Amino acid sequence: MNLFRNVLLLLVLVLVGALIAQLLVQDPGVLTVDYRGTRYTTTLAAALLVGIGALLALWLVWKMLSLPFIALRRRRKKAARAKLTDGLDALDQGQWARAEKLLEAAAREPGAEDDGIATLAWVGAARAAASRGEEVAANAHLDALAASHPASRALAAAELAMARDRPDEALAALDGANVQPLPPRGLWLRAQALAASGRSGEAYGLLGPMRQQQAAPAGRLDVLEAQWAEAALREAGDANVLADRWEALPKPLRSEPAAVAAYAERAAALRWEEASAKSVEQALDSRWDESLAALYGRLPIGRIDARRQRAEAWLDAHPASPGLLLSLARLSRAQGQWPQAETYLHRALAQGANAEAWEELGHGFAQAGDEPRARLSYANALRATRGEAITDLPGRDLRARIYDQAVTEERDEHGMPRLRE
Repeated sequence: MNLFRNVLLLLVLVLVGALIAQLLVQDPGVLTVDYRGTRYTTTLAAALLVGIGALLALWLVWKMLSLPFIALRRRRKKAARAKLTDGLDALDQGQWARAEKLLEAAAREPGAEDDGIATLAWVGAARAAASRGEEVAANAHLDALAASHPASRALAAAELAMARDRPDEALAALDGANVQPLPPRGLWLRAQALAASGRSGEAYGLLGPMRQQQAAPAGRLDVLEAQWAEAALREAGDANVLADRWEALPKPLRSEPAAVAAYAERAAALRWEEASAKSVEQALDSRWDESLAALYGRLPIGRIDARRQRAEAWLDAHPASPGLLLSLARLSRAQGQWPQAETYLHRALAQGANAEAWEELGHGFAQAGDEPRARLSYANALRATRGEAITDLPGRDLRARIYDQAVTEERDEHGMPRLRE
């Protein structure tokens, strides 16, 4: 492209020169100059040639006089680039003190600011100083960029603040009026800082601009969308905010177990019992999930009878679900039906339930006044958490043991336990 432009300019100049020469040949004209009583007469063509020659001579003199300064400037830029390269290499190798010294020297070289060397050097020097624990020096290096490159300073300051686990400082650096609008890296850092400071709802709102500017890979943003949506639901201060955030979620995300659990638990904490229960019920009706099945009976809400009826209806389709059996046990115990709850718990343990089932057994035995088996159940809950061997409960009859063994032996084509009728 540059070659084509130069050739085109040369052709234009040749055509203009040819046109002027043609005009002068047809009528060379007469130029008369009176200067201090002396009259000089010549043709216009000769005057133009003399003028062009004079300008060319002046240009040559100027180039000769400026040549030493140009050579000196080039040498300084070359030295600055060399120091920058060596400093960044030392920074990459973890030689913090050497990197800081080289990068600071590169930034202070005359002419470094013109090529953008100073910006890279000051940022690198700040990172080197921060890496060796010199926060005062790091801030001083960044302050050198405050006037000339405020956006670069804000990004570097936010990055260092996040590395020190200070999201509020990162937000203060990124929210300055002189750094708006934020570049993609700034959006990424601001969203991370918002999430780290307990403002996941605002971080979730930045996902759209981040996708448009490709601030991170699409897969990474999808993961963050689910994480920030869950956190935003848990951070909701009142029922209206919770409802707005829930309704704003994409429909696929409203069926994700983590998001449903966050909404249901926060709704329960805000005394929004019907919304809490219905969110889990709708999610389980559309897609079965063991964690939500276990959560259904653990929600700190009322509606015990209605929830138990719904859980018993699910049991026909999912007889080997340890989470559902655990929820039925909790609901039965809440209704004062400990024998039925104990049966559900033993079935859940036979289907591979974890420490929660043993802990619930401990609660039930303690409530029933059976201290020995309560202590053993709590101990088994601890052993299950640690992955240790479980101690059998005393008093389990032969029929119950055979039943437990039967439901654990048969598995379906996916390797999941299947309950024998």
